[in-house]
Parts: sequence; C-alpha cells; structure tokens
Amino acid sequence: MRNKNNKHLGIEIDPELHYKLHYISKYEGRSANGEILYLIRCAIRDFEAKEGVIEYTPKEEK
Repeated sequence: MRNKNNKHLGIEIDPELHYKLHYISKYEGRSANGEILYLIRCAIRDFEAKEGVIEYTPKEEK
C-alpha cells in the first residue's frame, strides 16, 4: 500500500536507459523503483560523506 506521506517523482527516460535500469534491477533482485531508490540513497550517502550531513527540515504542507 502506498504511503500518502511519501512524495511522488515522475521522470522521463529514453528507452535504452529504461531497459538497462530494468536489467540491473532484475539482476539485483529489486524492482525498478527499488533500484532507483537504492541508487539515490547511495548518491546521498557518498555526497554526505564528502560534504557533511544534509539536515532535513520538513516544510509545512499547505
């Protein structure tokens, strides 16, 4: 079930990139969405290791 507090991110990608994403995600035993989240978390972890922790300060929803 979808968590209504989560944010939705729509992206447009070319067919070759789409195919390769699905290929890797299947190889790794993840969904394409799970693979994208994994890669984003890795990028954030690497960034924060070099530049310092990014503090999360949630904005109030209107």
